Amino acid sequence: MRAILLIDHGSRRAESNAQLGRIARMVADQAGDGTIVVPAHMEQAAPDIAAGFAECVARGATEVIAVPYLLAQGRHATEDIPRLVAEAAATHPGVAFRVTEALGVHPALAAIVLERAG
Repeated sequence: MRAILLIDHGSRRAESNAQLGRIARMVADQAGDGTIVVPAHMEQAAPDIAAGFAECVARGATEVIAVPYLLAQGRHATEDIPRLVAEAAATHPGVAFRVTEALGVHPALAAIVLERAG
């Protein structure tokens, strides 16, 4: 079973962290019953990446796809998150994993900017 581990930076503000949970539910609704979707934070909030990965496995995931919910391919997306995901995966032998690129440049994001701008 496939899982998407949706990872943001994490914040000291609970309201900011709650937004990741809301988008995770939207992704889960669109993905359908065959995909597990779990939110996790790189730092400053729970659940962290290790806990999120463990939840994916506990819910039956045999493959975890970590998606940095970040706009740019900066250091967190290219170094920190891949390292933390690999460390989490090491405690779950036999579970395949990969880390995608950050959201980056995408036509859907341009459409969102235009929608927000009115």
